[in-house]
Amino acid sequence: MAASGRRTGRPTLEEVAARAGVGRGTVSRVINGSPKVSEQAREAVERAVAELGYVPNRAARALAGSRTDAVALVIPETEARLFAEPYFLDIIRGVSGELAAADKQLLLTLIRSDQERQRFEQYLAAQRVDGVLLVSVHADDPLPDQVRALGLPAVLNGRRREDEPVAFVDSDNTGAGRTAVAHLAARGRRRVATITGPLDMYGARCRLDGYREGLAEAGLAPDEALVATGDFTEEGGRRAMRELLDRRPGLDAVFAASDVMAAGARAVLREAGRTVPDDVALVGVDDSAVARLMDPPLTSVRQPIEEMGRTMARLLLAEIAAPSEPGDQPRHMLPTELVVRASS
Repeated sequence: MAASGRRTGRPTLEEVAARAGVGRGTVSRVINGSPKVSEQAREAVERAVAELGYVPNRAARALAGSRTDAVALVIPETEARLFAEPYFLDIIRGVSGELAAADKQLLLTLIRSDQERQRFEQYLAAQRVDGVLLVSVHADDPLPDQVRALGLPAVLNGRRREDEPVAFVDSDNTGAGRTAVAHLAARGRRRVATITGPLDMYGARCRLDGYREGLAEAGLAPDEALVATGDFTEEGGRRAMRELLDRRPGLDAVFAASDVMAAGARAVLREAGRTVPDDVALVGVDDSAVARLMDPPLTSVRQPIEEMGRTMARLLLAEIAAPSEPGDQPRHMLPTELVVRASS
């Protein structure tokens, strides 16, 4: 504080909200010119802004009509995995199509190391994008919270936990596992194994929960030896399938938590002399090009991946235009659908 008792630091958005007697999101809406604010609240915020001398960088750009018009899409993976997995390409296709229609620039960012993460955080702190989309987020990833702390809107593909505080778009992962097992049980399979995704990802845990629920509903006894952990890669599917055959050589079905892992499992089954589907039925998730091109074509639980990308972009654009109140972040759950092919 100065000797006169007046504050010398830059006033914060929270201080404007406190002075105006409104929430932080309402202040953001007024500053960004949103019509979703009452005239009384608008006048209170404008009065508080004038009294405090509040002119943050993002607000100044917005009021001057000079946003960056750029959105970052962050994928914490290598180039090799990005281009090997149809999932990421479908997300990018959906996001880029929606942003192009809104005349926004897409900044694709791969984060493969702590150094790259730090550099990206510095980039965000310089206010070079208007919002951030994040894909393939693990449970302990602090980046979504760091993005929000910088005052930038963020939308996740999937979520880190049940009570995710950041806006997200997800699919019915639990239903995917339950549907797959129900289908296999209806085909007379009784020793149904699963290859999970990495269990530090909420979506992978939900698919495992769905698998277990499906077993219970079909009256099949759970057996933890029929559960092997993968990592959503083809090699991870290979490793997990070998583990399962070593532990339970009599298994007669496998639910793999992604089509790519199912492709790895299919290769190991072939090496072991097991035919699909006669000896072992196989079901994946995503309904990607991988599923359609496998021999035999793979039964898969379809996620509307491109639509997820479009929905993420639409939510982010809405958040940029009119930020939500804390605790009222938008969240969308999209349905899944079983597509039956020759592998089951």
